[in-house]
Amino acid sequence: MRCSDESNYSKPLPWMGLYVAAASLACTFAMATDAVLGVRKRKLWFPCKYFSLNATSLALIAIATKLPVDLNTTMPRWEDQLTKLSGTIFLCTAMGNFLPSLGKLSDEETISNVVALGISVITIIVNIGIQMGTGVIFVFWPEHVIIMFFMLVLLVIVVSSALTISTTKQLLEEQYNQKYELALDETDEPNNFSVEKLRESVKKYWMMAHTCSPQYVLGRSALCCASGAFCLLSALILVEAVLRAQLTGMRGFCDGESDYEWSTMIIFVSQFIAIVVGTVAPASRWFNSMSFSGSQFRGRYNQPNFWVEKYWVQRLVEWKESALPFPMANRRLRRMAYSLRSRILNFCIQIQKAVVITSKLIRLASTLCIFLLSKLISLCCKRLFFLKGTLGTMSMSSSNSANGEFVLHLEGEEGLVHLIMKKGSEATQQCIQMGRKLQPTHFLELLNKCTEGFRGVGEFDTEEVESIVPEKPPNCWSLPLVTLLTIAISLPGTDRYSIEQLLKGIYEGLRYVKLIEKNLDTKGLTNMRDAADFVWQRIDVLDRWFDYDLYKSRHEEQNAEEVIRKLADISKTRLQVFVKQDGDKKNHLEWPAEVLAANSMYRVSHTILMKHISKTEKVEDLFKWLCTTIADIFGACLTNLPRVISMECICSRIEVREASVREAAYLLGKTEKILKKVRQDGFSGLNIDTMKDIDELRNTLYSSEV
Repeated sequence: MRCSDESNYSKPLPWMGLYVAAASLACTFAMATDAVLGVRKRKLWFPCKYFSLNATSLALIAIATKLPVDLNTTMPRWEDQLTKLSGTIFLCTAMGNFLPSLGKLSDEETISNVVALGISVITIIVNIGIQMGTGVIFVFWPEHVIIMFFMLVLLVIVVSSALTISTTKQLLEEQYNQKYELALDETDEPNNFSVEKLRESVKKYWMMAHTCSPQYVLGRSALCCASGAFCLLSALILVEAVLRAQLTGMRGFCDGESDYEWSTMIIFVSQFIAIVVGTVAPASRWFNSMSFSGSQFRGRYNQPNFWVEKYWVQRLVEWKESALPFPMANRRLRRMAYSLRSRILNFCIQIQKAVVITSKLIRLASTLCIFLLSKLISLCCKRLFFLKGTLGTMSMSSSNSANGEFVLHLEGEEGLVHLIMKKGSEATQQCIQMGRKLQPTHFLELLNKCTEGFRGVGEFDTEEVESIVPEKPPNCWSLPLVTLLTIAISLPGTDRYSIEQLLKGIYEGLRYVKLIEKNLDTKGLTNMRDAADFVWQRIDVLDRWFDYDLYKSRHEEQNAEEVIRKLADISKTRLQVFVKQDGDKKNHLEWPAEVLAANSMYRVSHTILMKHISKTEKVEDLFKWLCTTIADIFGACLTNLPRVISMECICSRIEVREASVREAAYLLGKTEKILKKVRQDGFSGLNIDTMKDIDELRNTLYSSEV
């Protein structure tokens, strides 16, 4: 019988070490991405988007913490012992990072993931205890004891937050519904908009969406502050262990060789980087939470409280008062089960209260230390940047107090309303400012050609054109735009620069038109928008309308009338083929995109031949009319933009509510000049009768009817 060579058992371990390092770096990348996004969006409570409490992150953490749970692999060197310590600290950092992500999980996901996390943490604590007892861990044992305590505390904080978040969501949603009705009552009709009022409306909706975000509520809570403090202390303990190893000369204390060989140091470096990067978010939440409570030393908004608000224990109380989850025929057994459950839940309630009060004490102690330190520094440096830039957030004026009633808050946070409101207003203003930096300059130049009242909206299509198809389909905004653009490009004698400027302006404007059509289409004209996309793509990429070379026509055709007749004949031929082959398709919703594009070209080209070609002696005049008509259609379409911005603000799903309002604020910043221009050209100086005529013209395009 062949015997196996035991020396071969440890050969794969160095490659397993690379696998552990790769898992650590994957977590590092996810945590770094969340940190970068938080800084860019000035969300210094760092919401979790990529590194959350889910199956993927738990699997990566299980791989990254392989060394701390390895009971029998030889790891005698101080580098090996330090790597075991870095694995346990990495777990503390991970728990501190994904704590706010509990806010975006469902109840079922929260229970399953928290239970899985608890099993992992308890397993690591037990295994480390066994290794300390058997002598496998014989260096840095004081640090291991402290980190084991921190892991247990962080697990309790995660469980406490999980027990609270469901009740918190319910309370915030009730407040949101009340504030939402109030905001609707105060919002003007979109058609009577002003940019200033629209900006204030967006700020109100942003304040509501931002402050009702469960992740934000967890991020500013005392529990998250305490978790940040423990994560920061864990990172400092690792730094202390490294310095102690270097300064006390541990290099020669043991000459053994690790089974992980050269991969041990790679694991340690990768986890050290992960701990440094991962500490940013918890430490920032710790300081951000202190900034909310720091004003109490000035006696302005918030007074320290050490009572436990109802929502912290409400779910446990509901469980205690509910019926037994399983039937029991024997009354005596029912009484015993009910009594046992009550005692267990009473104990859990007391634990929950102790965790909350301890977290508040940690936040208060941290705030007091930072406050006293800042006072000490201010005596040495009167204009210290740190004091002015960071601790300055603890004192603020009561500016923008008008939106204070739209700040959603929990019991015990009444004194934080002004602080939350200021930070929320700054975030909204930042989104608007970011949009202002990306103004569509070429599109604004095109809009300067608008006529008063957008008269061109009713001039590109006339009822005098006989229809070839069974019925005249309704129009959308984008299809006549690209049809008129096709004709403008094909005109002979037009200079290339003017065409390029027109193309750039339409390219920038179509994104807003498509957004309006997507939100306000009540007739299901998807194929109509597909037709516009079909025409635009061929123009933008190939300089063609169907197979007709528009660039070539500018040089071969003799005059503008011949070019337009050529386009009309091509579209007529395509329509006749469609009617002959598919004449039974009377519903325009069933028509192919090519047919709708051809029908639009047929009607627009014949309208120009009947109404406008005889009035324009020069090609330049016709090109100018086409540009003006395009600008008028854009202007009339964009009067719907305030309605779309308002619709972006009104989102019922709590998961995407904040992102939707942020996008609305960004869109408002990008289109402020457009909205002012549209309002000035479309509405100023017009009486009621004239406005009615303009509405009739605008209603030829379906979006204005919504």
